Amino acid sequence: MRRSFVAIACAALLSATAFPAAAAEKTDPRQAAMDAAVAAGIPGMVAVADDFRGVSGVASIERPGKPDASGRWRVASVSKVFVATLVLQLVAEKRAALDEPVQRYLPGLLPYPEPITVRQVLQHTSGLPRDLLPEDSWATLPEIDTERFEHFDSDDEIRLSTKKQPLLFKPGTSWAYSNTGYNVLGLLVEKLSRKPLERVLAERITGPLHLRDTSLPRDFPFLLGPAARGYEQLYDAPRGLTDVTTYNYSRYYAAGGVVSSGADLNRFFEALLGGRLLPPALLTQMKTTVPAGGMEYGLGLMKLNLKSAGICAEDITIWGHGGDLPGYNTLSFRDESGKNISTMATVDLTVSQDAAIKRQLPMVNEFCTPVLPARAAAQAPVPSL
Repeated sequence: MRRSFVAIACAALLSATAFPAAAAEKTDPRQAAMDAAVAAGIPGMVAVADDFRGVSGVASIERPGKPDASGRWRVASVSKVFVATLVLQLVAEKRAALDEPVQRYLPGLLPYPEPITVRQVLQHTSGLPRDLLPEDSWATLPEIDTERFEHFDSDDEIRLSTKKQPLLFKPGTSWAYSNTGYNVLGLLVEKLSRKPLERVLAERITGPLHLRDTSLPRDFPFLLGPAARGYEQLYDAPRGLTDVTTYNYSRYYAAGGVVSSGADLNRFFEALLGGRLLPPALLTQMKTTVPAGGMEYGLGLMKLNLKSAGICAEDITIWGHGGDLPGYNTLSFRDESGKNISTMATVDLTVSQDAAIKRQLPMVNEFCTPVLPARAAAQAPVPSL
């Protein structure tokens, strides 16, 4: 949740030493990619596609046992796609308008005189601050451990973030990722529906789609039925990894508080991009993008062309989102032909550069065989936010 893009430098991954030829002939490339990421330092990985359910590494560093491909994890910023869908459903019902200021619906919440539209908040063109200042959140890595049960009311993060920080730019003139903005959207959904966000999510998305693993737990810190435990290197050696699975993420509320599973994420994106959750005109609006630091961003959706990024020879466009929270990295994407994949890795903020690159390759291998020459230095990002 606190990092921007992870640049994917595929050169090291696509050399002959990354996946031995003999193993590549026998092993699914998505499995081989996960195994390489685990060898680089990821404790555990899960990848779920329509024709593949794979795991690698361990579910817990304390005991033997593989991750559970059917288990749940914290999907971090993939939560934004759920929230954006709820907002657009309310727009479809004429309870809100994309080009109306959020201040119309939430008067007094934001301290800025500039009007900021619902569309701008959805698309990260609002200029709202990204996050809390370190003094109000995690100033050091050990604080991720010691502040794990801190409670935030729904508007706490918004008020703390905005009262101490100016707008990053005039609304509508640039792009900058904002968790604060998506917490604003969570309050917008609650105000317009007169229901808690978790109830709206259940009534409008998870219930109708039978997403039994997906919820917004708010203050509930325990992860039930986890795919694997999540870890970070929060203290200097010789102290090892810290388990951060149990955590109160009320600070990230609508911006990143959702728990889900690989199968549920795939079913959600299939329904959303297949037109089952939004009217065609609003799905078109959702997929109308602006440039966003090496990719494109719509209304809560990331768009990446893998050929333009230099990753695939074929002209393949994928839609979805990435997510980062302490202990969990998520990538969930779907291409135009209907292929879905969701991946999870169990270390995020303190991952090594090598492992950060390699944990992205299971997702890429769902859509193509990467074609970068071994000496190429790719600068295009596979987004993970």
